[in-house]
Amino acid sequence: MTDPNKPDQHVSDDDWAEAMSEQEEPSSDADAASDEEDPWAAAMAEQEAAEQTEAEQEPAPEAPKAKSASDEVFRPLSAEQSNAPSRDLEMIMDIPVKLTVELGRTKLTIKQLLELAQGSVIELEGLAGEPMDILINGYLIAQGEVVVIEDKYGIRITEIITPSERIHKLNR
Repeated sequence: MTDPNKPDQHVSDDDWAEAMSEQEEPSSDADAASDEEDPWAAAMAEQEAAEQTEAEQEPAPEAPKAKSASDEVFRPLSAEQSNAPSRDLEMIMDIPVKLTVELGRTKLTIKQLLELAQGSVIELEGLAGEPMDILINGYLIAQGEVVVIEDKYGIRITEIITPSERIHKLNR
């Protein structure tokens, strides 16, 4: 019989049988050699021995005991503190927000938009005399009416919107 990878070399059936029997029956010397050659097995055995020695030397640490909430965690409020603005609010006082007053809305087609010119009038859904919406960062927070002071427009807040009213207005 010949090896297909090496056609020049002739291998007898006896050679194959001998090689197969060696593979099936490893000697005890080979087991000892494989343990010595396997550095991972040796390292794991060393680590287990070291952990057992440490466990015998040190007692198990006690679990931390739960503390009751005290004045250190929850400071009681005093009359002075309740009247003064909170330091947490002071940190956000300089954050800019966008205030928008909405006179009204409408929907246009692109054709109608392109037909707009100077002097065109756009009809809005809002009625004359109806309060205008005041939005902060796009969220409705109040309603008011337009005022003119020294040739400048302004808005007078007439009503602050509660959270339940905000939901009702969204459903319109």
